[in-house]
Amino acid sequence: MKKKLALEIICALFILLFAYAAIMKLLDVQKFTVQIGKSPLLESYANLVAWAIPSIELIIAGMLVWGRFRLTGLYASFTLMSMFTIYIIAILQFSEKIPCSCGGILEDMGWTEHLFFNIGFVLLSVVGIVIYYSEEEKDTLAPA
Repeated sequence: MKKKLALEIICALFILLFAYAAIMKLLDVQKFTVQIGKSPLLESYANLVAWAIPSIELIIAGMLVWGRFRLTGLYASFTLMSMFTIYIIAILQFSEKIPCSCGGILEDMGWTEHLFFNIGFVLLSVVGIVIYYSEEEKDTLAPA
């Protein structure tokens, strides 16, 4: 029972994170596009990325809501947060003074804080995946 509750909390945290971040980006997509365009790694793809990232975040949030797609959503959360983390590491290593393209309260974080925040969510997705499998295994081993 505790594991199921932990999994629900993990999924809820990701749903809140992705829905919040996507909505904040979409509310001012022009600003988000300009910020993405300032990144030396993404400047050529700013328009595409400005629409793709929030769309992907909303799709993942939706997958986490519906139990049937929850495991896929957890893997997608792990993948997206890992990609964001790698991007931040690249920015910290190779770029100077790039504005954060996150919206809302996340925009106030510095790059180092973002790195630790993202690493925390990467680890949280791993914990969610492990719990999901342990609960699935328990359900298949339970007597009928």
